[in-house]
Amino acid sequence: MFALIPLFPLAGAAVNGLLGARFLSRRAVGATAVGAVGLSFAAAAASFAGLLRAAEPAAVRTLFTWVPASLVRTASGALAEVRFDMAFRYDPLAAVMTLVVTGVGLLIHVYSLGYMAQDKSYARFFAYMNLFTFAMLVLVLGANLGVMFVGWEGVGLCSYLLIGFWFRKDAAADAGKKAFITNRVGDFGFLLGTGLLVYALGTADIAGISAAVEGGLLPKGAATAAALLLFLGATGKSAQIPLYTWLPDAMEGPTPVSALIHAATMVTAGVYMVARLHVLFTFSGAALTVVALTGAVTAVYAASMGLVQNDIKRVLAYSTISQIGYMFIGLGAGAYAAGIFHLMTHAFFKGLLFLAAGSVIHALAGEQDMRRMGGLRTRVPRTYRVFLVGALAISGVPGLSGFFSKDEILAAAFASGNTLAWALGLLGAAMTAFYMFRLIFLVFFGQERFSAETARHVHESPRVMLVPLEVLAVLAVAGGYVGLPRVLGGGAWFGRFLAPSTGAHGPHLAAGTELLLMAASVAAALAAIFAAHAVYVRGRGEPARRFAGKHGTLYRVVSGKYFVDEFYGRVFVGGVLRLGRLAAWFDRRVIDGLVDGAAALARAASRLAIGFDESAVDGAVNGVGRAHLAASSGLRRLQTGRIYNYALAVVLGVVLVITVAVAVF
Repeated sequence: MFALIPLFPLAGAAVNGLLGARFLSRRAVGATAVGAVGLSFAAAAASFAGLLRAAEPAAVRTLFTWVPASLVRTASGALAEVRFDMAFRYDPLAAVMTLVVTGVGLLIHVYSLGYMAQDKSYARFFAYMNLFTFAMLVLVLGANLGVMFVGWEGVGLCSYLLIGFWFRKDAAADAGKKAFITNRVGDFGFLLGTGLLVYALGTADIAGISAAVEGGLLPKGAATAAALLLFLGATGKSAQIPLYTWLPDAMEGPTPVSALIHAATMVTAGVYMVARLHVLFTFSGAALTVVALTGAVTAVYAASMGLVQNDIKRVLAYSTISQIGYMFIGLGAGAYAAGIFHLMTHAFFKGLLFLAAGSVIHALAGEQDMRRMGGLRTRVPRTYRVFLVGALAISGVPGLSGFFSKDEILAAAFASGNTLAWALGLLGAAMTAFYMFRLIFLVFFGQERFSAETARHVHESPRVMLVPLEVLAVLAVAGGYVGLPRVLGGGAWFGRFLAPSTGAHGPHLAAGTELLLMAASVAAALAAIFAAHAVYVRGRGEPARRFAGKHGTLYRVVSGKYFVDEFYGRVFVGGVLRLGRLAAWFDRRVIDGLVDGAAALARAASRLAIGFDESAVDGAVNGVGRAHLAASSGLRRLQTGRIYNYALAVVLGVVLVITVAVAVF
């Protein structure tokens, strides 16, 4: 059954992409797209049920041989037979990922029926969305790094198509290109890491790599190099330092695209890849430290930018970068199940937040600037309630899903001895609560700051958009209880379920220590929420304006996103352009100069040859001809044709001969 999971979205993409615009009605296009993902979700659920009953925790299905076997000489000098099968692997990790991708993806597709109802390119949109879902499912089901890379590149392509969906808008087209090019940098690392593993071990099969590492066949230095190269690919797909700059610009795409990228598909690909190759990263050790610190620094760094953004979707974009950082903290602490647990809960509440933001934008006829919102909780009450649930969940308020997954990650970081990652994670949690409730208070509280014309048209979204929001709100509340920790009376079922795929949980804390850490994170989140209320409700934003005025340089740096985009533009983009101009100059002046000089030399030599030919060779030939003409013209006078002339010549000749003879003798 699991082999069918990616095939339904592929079929939906083919039908809508080839036939939708010309032959299908809008209703048929929507039904095809939603039905394809719905069937995929049903297949994922059936496969999950089968896995719960199965005796073995994993199954592999080979569809066909993709690249036939060939002999490769490995680093040890031995010959290994390497081939790539188009094969899918289904185990607890794949089960969780397929349920998240298809389940949240289905809700986003249903929401899109209402959000994109008036768009002219309706069929193209849903073809891309189905294709995106297919590519992500190939990525998570791939049994080897080759198949995984097909899905990896597929989600990169689809992100380009969907971010730049409104391609007639320059900002959208540029954002699509930026996402595509930035991800190519990370993908180059993924390819190098894959190549290094093939060279060292003679296999790209994920199970084979894990077995070889556990068998001691891979030197630790090679393991670290391969893991870091693969993690470079993860920083691109999952928008971590230094390859995060594409994600905020991805907000130029339609809101359902933002939700799909941020909640269910692309940005979780790097987290999944590290968890899937956990044996390699654990063996390296140093690579895990890099993963944890990169995630921790990114979590705080991105949260700081979220504090000052005014675009509602960009606040959520920086929130995604920060939350992915939390997932990497968990992975870096060796708590792979905790990282995947946060991936799942994040899919629920971040999908909810993005779709709810889309509902706000829909209500305000496209307005995204929070400074021109306010007072919407009475105008769009259902959207407000679900948005509040999402904000509470991401802030880690007890009882909601984000509380369980975030605190499990922080506990794992503390238990692993990486107190720096734990401290940065705690700081990031407080910042998250502050900027999320800054968003809530600016959008839904206070006075209405939109125009009178907009006020007349403010309306709640249709049911087709609200029902998916309410389902996600339920999941954002209840989804964390599958991982209820033992210290709170649970059985940590989620971690035990993933254990065959991700290994043991890692170091554990004493119950008292864990409760103390939990209390610290909750206190930090609640303090931040009350601080946001004091600033933006009671203070009506005046404390924030005073702070910005007093610390103008700091505010400009943070609101300017630390000018990293400008730095990249000047150093990397500008450097490539300067290199291109240098190459063009070298081509014009040196290459063309050599070619043109050789041509000029050839022309001069040919002129010299022509002169010699005309003057010397032709002169000599013509001179001989003229001499013959002169001689022949003289002789021609003797040939008169008259007999008396010839007789006279004979007589004169005889006389001359006789005279000479008499003189001699």
